[in-house]
Parts: sequence; structure tokens; C-alpha cells
Amino acid sequence: MTEAPAKAIVRIVLIVIGVVAALYLLYLLRRPIGWLFAATFLAVALSGPVNFFSRHMRRGLAIAVVYLCLLLIPILIGALIVPPIVTGVNDLATNAPRYSRDVTDYVEKNRQLRKINDDYRITQKLQQEAGKLPGKLGGAAKTLQDVGFGIVSSIFTVVTILILTAFMLGSGPKWVDRALELQPESRRWRMRRAVVHMRKAVGGYVGGVLLQAGIAGLTSYLVLAILGVPFKEPLAVLIFFLDLIPLVGATIGAVLVGIATLFVDFPIATIIWAVWSIVYQQVENSLIQPQIQRRTVDVHPFITVVSVLFGATLIGVPGALVAIPFAASLQIALREYLEHRRDRIISPPPDEGEPPPGPIIPPGSPGPAPSGAA
Repeated sequence: MTEAPAKAIVRIVLIVIGVVAALYLLYLLRRPIGWLFAATFLAVALSGPVNFFSRHMRRGLAIAVVYLCLLLIPILIGALIVPPIVTGVNDLATNAPRYSRDVTDYVEKNRQLRKINDDYRITQKLQQEAGKLPGKLGGAAKTLQDVGFGIVSSIFTVVTILILTAFMLGSGPKWVDRALELQPESRRWRMRRAVVHMRKAVGGYVGGVLLQAGIAGLTSYLVLAILGVPFKEPLAVLIFFLDLIPLVGATIGAVLVGIATLFVDFPIATIIWAVWSIVYQQVENSLIQPQIQRRTVDVHPFITVVSVLFGATLIGVPGALVAIPFAASLQIALREYLEHRRDRIISPPPDEGEPPPGPIIPPGSPGPAPSGAA
């Protein structure tokens, strides 16, 4: 009588230990699992361009062409950002002595500032801090070393994700077909349709968001050029990347660029930029973004907000970026499952195959005539 409860207790303890061990193993493997998740998302997003090019060339060459296009993106961004920054730094280094003389002359001419300088010895403190700079070079070198290691680690992560993505792009369709072959015939065609819809939703969303961010960056560049704001190329690129973040990215970008306009024809340039940002965000939120999401992912706004909040809390900015297509994929899978359950409840056949392409003949009606009948 006591043997059965003892076995049940042992079974429960073993299940708990197995669950804890599995969770601990997932925690240890969280980084490569994150890489796999990112590679899967990239593979689904890039499957559209790869399939397009593979119609005219071998799939391996199509993947290489798409990767080449991806490689050109950071090169173009660097070409836009680096020259203005280098020019600005050179101008600052060249004009720094003049700026220092102007500040000194201004302080000497202003009686109140001169009194504050005499009371608090600001100039002497600045000179003392400048004398300490050589001793702080070791710390700066250590910081640069850490930054270098971080960059190398990031490059290794990106290369690993791209390699995993290439394998998924090359063999992913075969893997999906083999997995679907293991399913019953009654569910195979429905699962295949769900996979196709998920791929279209993710690919369409990524393309739509890139188009939306491109429009925001281009229009912002034109406005900044008209206002004569320096570093308009890097600021436009900043707007592009921040606009990729749902809900709050465009606002953060507008505020950061607005701070830059404070140093150019204040307050006229700042007022014009603020008005432009408000008007454009209204157009983007009410016209551009709804059109993109309606054509790509049909997700309710409430689910969109909740998914972005959950994704940002769990993974940060990458989680916010992939939250909406992930929610759309879950919605597609749930819809297909509910339709499958409804069909089985309405008409539960013992083993239905894939629906035939021809017309459905109601029961009791005469069948099709033989091929040789007149």
C-alpha cells in the first residue's frame, strides 16, 4: 500500500530535478540560444530576397549576393558619418586656441565673471587638472583596451550569427519540408500554409520598417540641410536607426536632434525642427506606419504595445525590434490551430488528406462521368 505513493513521490522529485536541470542548462546556453534566435529571425527576414535571386541563379550565389548587399550597408553608413566627424574634429582642434582666447577675453571683460574666477580660482583648477592628465593615460589605455576587446567580441558574435543564418538560408527549406513530412496528412498542408504566412509577415515587416526608417532619415536630412545644421549626415543616420525602435524611437531621435539645433540659429532652428518633428510623427503614426503594418502584419494595436513592452523588458532594444513580427507569428500559428480545431469539431474525418484541387461533390450526387462516356 505504501509502494505506490513512494513511487509517485520519487517520480515528482525526479521531474522537479529534471526541470531545474533543464532551466539551468538553458541559462548556461543563453548566449548561443540568443544567437540561434537572431539567426533564425535574420534567415526568415532574408528569405524573401534570397528566394527572389534564386529564381535567376543558384541558391548559394543568391545568398552571397544578399550578404554582399548587407556588407555594403555599414560601408555606406561609414562613408556618410566618418567624413563630417573627422572634419568637425579637425576644425575643433584648429580653432581650439582661438576659442580659449575668446573665453579668456570674455571673462576678463566681464567684471562679475572675473570676480567669480578670482574667488574660486577656476583657471588654476583647470591647469591642475590638465597637469594630472599624463598620470591618467594608463587608465585611458585600459579603457581603450576594454573597448577594443568589446569590439572584437561583437564582431565575433555578428560573424557567428551571419554564418548560422547562411546555413539556415541554404538548408532551412529542406529542414522545414522534412519536419512537415513527419506530420499527419490532415495537418501538413495547414502547417505549411502557416509557415509561409509567418515568413511573409516577418519579411514584409522588416522591409516595411526599413522603408519607414529610410523615409524618416531622408526627410530629416533635407530639413537639417535647409536649417544649416552641421553634422546633418550623422544626425540623419541616427534618426534612421532610432526610428526602427517601435513606439519611442522616433521621439528619442527628434529630441536628440533638437538638442543639436540649439547651437544653430537658436531659437528659430529649434522651433522649426520641433514643429516638423511633431507634424511628421503624426503623419508617420497615422498614415505611413498603419499602411505598412496593414500590408505586412495584421496585429491589433494593443497586442503591439504589449509585445514591444515585453520584448524590451526581456531582451532590451533587440527584443523591442523583433517583438511585433514575433507576435504576428504567434497570432498566425494560433489562428491556424483554432481553424484546425474548428474543422475537426464540425466534420471530424478519420484521416483526411490534403484538400483536392477539384470541386467538392456533395454526398448522394452522381459522380463524374467515365472518360469514355458520351
